[in-house]
Amino acid sequence: MGDLTAIAKMGAYLGATLGAGLVVIGVGIGIGQIGAKAVEGIARQPEAGGQIIGNMMLSAALIEGIGLIALIVVCALALFTK
Repeated sequence: MGDLTAIAKMGAYLGATLGAGLVVIGVGIGIGQIGAKAVEGIARQPEAGGQIIGNMMLSAALIEGIGLIALIVVCALALFTK
């Protein structure tokens, strides 16, 4: 029975590692897309640069927050698996 518990914990850690990696990749892609589109928007309409940058920062912060919550959930699932 002890071997099954060890295998289950190993699976939980592996799943947490893969989940954390996917979260980081997703957040990186999301923030990269926001930055690219903001630069494109400023290039097309320079007078709206201040408003575009403000919206970009807000969106990036929200994506970063969602990524942080996802990492906390993934780590909690791995640590509290019995």
